[in-house]
Amino acid sequence: MIKILFVCHGNICRSPAAELVMKELVRQQGREREFYIESAATSWEECWNGGGNPVYPEMARELKKHGISCEGKQARHIAPGDYEAFDMLIGMDEANRRSLLRAYGDDPEGKISLLLDHTDRPRAVADPWYTRDFAAAYRDIEEGCLAILSELTP
Repeated sequence: MIKILFVCHGNICRSPAAELVMKELVRQQGREREFYIESAATSWEECWNGGGNPVYPEMARELKKHGISCEGKQARHIAPGDYEAFDMLIGMDEANRRSLLRAYGDDPEGKISLLLDHTDRPRAVADPWYTRDFAAAYRDIEEGCLAILSELTP
């Protein structure tokens, strides 16, 4: 089983969208048993003990346009054991990568990458919290997830 953790700053926009998009793509291919997919935050802003905030409403609306529900998804913070538990830790931008490296000390197994590093056009997924362009974030996330899924298809 391939275990993927998508990571962004607050786990309310980009990383939960990546988690849910990837789960949907995997479901469409009938490969659910091959993958375990989650998302998490590098900051505590949207997380707290016992749960966290739901997906940001504008991101939830964008996901719904594509037939993806985010019901029940709550923000969570990266955990000390995530580096060992997951095969891939995928950030949305350089700040996320730096936060992951700080949290885990290093990346000796080469598990940490950026989502769009897996595409033909490596770049950051712009944070729609600031850009307000949730459709562009969705397109970038879908592009990255499709590229990862292609990489992981025999």
